Amino acid sequence: MTGVPILEAQHIVKELGEGEGKVVALNDVSLSLYPGEFTLLMGPSGSGKTTLLSILGCILTPTSGSVKLAGESVEGSQPEKLAGLRRAHLGFIFQSYNLFPTLNAVDNVRIALDVRGFSRADRRRRALRALHNVGLDHRLRSYPGTLSGGEKQRVAVARAIASSPAIILADEPTAALDAENGQAIMELLAKIAKKDNCAILAVTHDPRTIPHADRVIEIEDGKILEQKKSAQFTRIAADTSGSENASNSDQRKRQVHA
Repeated sequence: MTGVPILEAQHIVKELGEGEGKVVALNDVSLSLYPGEFTLLMGPSGSGKTTLLSILGCILTPTSGSVKLAGESVEGSQPEKLAGLRRAHLGFIFQSYNLFPTLNAVDNVRIALDVRGFSRADRRRRALRALHNVGLDHRLRSYPGTLSGGEKQRVAVARAIASSPAIILADEPTAALDAENGQAIMELLAKIAKKDNCAILAVTHDPRTIPHADRVIEIEDGKILEQKKSAQFTRIAADTSGSENASNSDQRKRQVHA
């Protein structure tokens, strides 16, 4: 990817615990995120995906290594400054939606704008626009209890994009959804990345989401294994599937002629 990264992480190490119980959750991890690019971070459970996402989101502090957000180093920053950087540059999407059950869709989006200093009129305007952009004009006054899983996640996406962040970090955004709704959410995120020139990083373990991404990063045991364009992963999967199908066909032929 060319251009200037909006977020850079260099040689990130994260150790958890102490003494004999110490675990190296991340080991010398480096990556960059670019405006307009939709990136997937894939790996098995316990590979360090969520830990890395939390460090990139200025929620956790690395044991060593550096993070730059919008060209500004966050190393040594106090909690108040980190909170300010999150408000200024980041949007978050969670697999469990994190919606307030007593607030309707508009207010669930608008409440996330309250801490960002927007005027009351601007908060409402941004909330309505964000919900329109995720296709929920017909559900503005609906409460979470009356929404489907896909609709709840669309409200969560609207909440993340309402402040026009430079970066969106999504932690397993399709994990609680069926296949159809999961694909729809990934397609929506891909469109948002391009339309809003936003860098989006989504943690996932679902290979069906690969075609929607621009780039795929594989992580295992706290180390990045590969970074490739999604088309390369899609082609490898297709080649593997084709080989398996051919093998199965040959096996059936042998059985028939036996």
